Amino acid sequence: MFADVTLAIASIAFAVWVYLMVARGGFWRMARFDDLAPAPGFMAWPSVAVVVPARDEAAGVADCVRSVLGQPYPGELTMVLVDDHSQDGTAQIAAQAAAAIGAAQRLTVLSGQPLPQGWTGKLWAVKQGLALVENRAAQPDYILLTDADIVYSGDVVTRLVARAQNERLAMTSIMAKLRCESFAEKYLIPAFVFFFAMLYPFAWVRRRDRATAAAAGGCILARWEALRAIGGIESIRGALIDDCALGAKLKTQGPVWLGLSQHVRSTRASDTLGEIGQMISRSAYAQLRYSPVLLIGVIVVMAIVFLAPVPIALLGHGHGPACVLAAAAWLAMALAFQPTLRYYGQSALWGAALPAIAFAYMIFTVNSAVQHFQGRGGMWKGRAQAQVSSSQ
Repeated sequence: MFADVTLAIASIAFAVWVYLMVARGGFWRMARFDDLAPAPGFMAWPSVAVVVPARDEAAGVADCVRSVLGQPYPGELTMVLVDDHSQDGTAQIAAQAAAAIGAAQRLTVLSGQPLPQGWTGKLWAVKQGLALVENRAAQPDYILLTDADIVYSGDVVTRLVARAQNERLAMTSIMAKLRCESFAEKYLIPAFVFFFAMLYPFAWVRRRDRATAAAAGGCILARWEALRAIGGIESIRGALIDDCALGAKLKTQGPVWLGLSQHVRSTRASDTLGEIGQMISRSAYAQLRYSPVLLIGVIVVMAIVFLAPVPIALLGHGHGPACVLAAAAWLAMALAFQPTLRYYGQSALWGAALPAIAFAYMIFTVNSAVQHFQGRGGMWKGRAQAQVSSSQ
């Protein structure tokens, strides 16, 4: 009986990995999606307004402001930074950074208003920035939503706009390359991108005949008219996973594009497992639509697909179909993880550790549910934002 069970589990795990590698949009082949080509010239480049929500971002906001306003973009490029009640001088640092590169006239720093009922903090800040842009005499062609820890290099904004123009996209988004220096980051960050791509295969997001839609919140270029057509940022005002919610809305207005670029990086440091765990726990249960049934289902599936192959392969004494299938599943997941590891410049040996990495994500997912039931769901920078229904 036990042999039959282990054989069934090993067979399921192997079959799932065959499916993931063959039929899941090639999500694991990361280099395919780092494909922003050099930008062709236009007679008139569209205008871009950048909106940055910022709450206690003193550590990285200067680099963000300098990198954006210092972009060699041929058209009009302005920035609105919404200071969401920061206590660390974020607004002053941003203004000084813009002045240092002679771009003070292109930056507007807006003091955020109190958070109203039904909004997450980030989206309320974005709403205020968009309202200021909308009240200007000349409306922009595009809105670039970016986070205060994101740094742009090269001519990536020009390339991003060119892609949007050439393909008439409603949204063009880049998954920022996250910082990967500390042990905690090396352990968990590449897998974060790997799992995101598994959930939302970039190739499927790009396809017009697929319903799959997503975006990466650190860098979202939206066509202004498309954003207005969906009802603005108000249409997702309570969404915890706001980037994917916005991507889904914008895909109703036209094709969207999601990719990678070495020229869009996050400088946010996460030196401990707890810090990264907090980031994951903030939205993991929301991803499961706050459903205990889905939570149990996901934990069971992850246990079978990621964890079970290890003991079956190691304790099978090197023979028998269950051992062979389990070892093949373990090898398949390690190989599938390799392109992501190469993209992040990490050792290939982390591939064999993917079961242990997945186990950590399982713990963070369960913790996300626990926090939700304790009234601390979606905790970020002092606010519990899961299923917001009252002012935080």
